[in-house]
Amino acid sequence: MKKKFKCEIDCANCAVKVEEAIKKLDGVEDGKINFMMQKFTLVADDDRFEEILDEAIKTGRKIEPDFAVEI
Repeated sequence: MKKKFKCEIDCANCAVKVEEAIKKLDGVEDGKINFMMQKFTLVADDDRFEEILDEAIKTGRKIEPDFAVEI
């Protein structure tokens, strides 16, 4: 399943770090953060999508505390 979300992240460097960490999560097929557009795209296993999304947001906040995703 692929879904796009509006997100908030403060710097391009942080966006790259968060994106790399999210891609390493179990069940994530792909994850992209577009800093300029403030968009977060997640491609993950359909059956566990909500669980993976929650884990991705938690992972992003560990790296960048101001990382926020509108669900």
